[in-house]
Amino acid sequence: MSDLTHFDERGQAHMVDVGGKESSHRVAVASGMIRMQPETLRLILEGGHKKGDVLGVARIAGIMAAKKTADLVPLCHPLSLTRVAVEFEPEEKEDRVRCTARVECRGQTGVEMEALTAVQVALLTIYDMCKAVDRGMVIDRVRLEEKSGGKSGTWKRPTGKTL
Repeated sequence: MSDLTHFDERGQAHMVDVGGKESSHRVAVASGMIRMQPETLRLILEGGHKKGDVLGVARIAGIMAAKKTADLVPLCHPLSLTRVAVEFEPEEKEDRVRCTARVECRGQTGVEMEALTAVQVALLTIYDMCKAVDRGMVIDRVRLEEKSGGKSGTWKRPTGKTL
């Protein structure tokens, strides 16, 4: 278990000690999508949904989620985030909305979990607001796209590689 940093030498879960790490500018970008019926996407894009601005509410939910990640994921460190940006890109030909979150901080540990949490909660909010008209929506492909900062440096998902 030595490669898994959230376990001690006895295999017990613990919060990683980052006290001795250098503080640096940390950035993480995550993305995901939600697929839906064409009519559902039309309601969202035309603003015809009776619950209001679906993407606007989902954007705020994603930002709030990034700020609360340490409350949701037990071994995450609470971080002082300097930026959270949540963007949506409707892909009408595929009847889906892509969400991308960029999270930044200056600190001793990365913001990958905050970016992933922002995407997931933003997409869950779209689902929640639209489930009355489309319970068959599917959230998928939530993944880290890139991260930078810290001792491990920069990582980017190779283009064309999907899981």
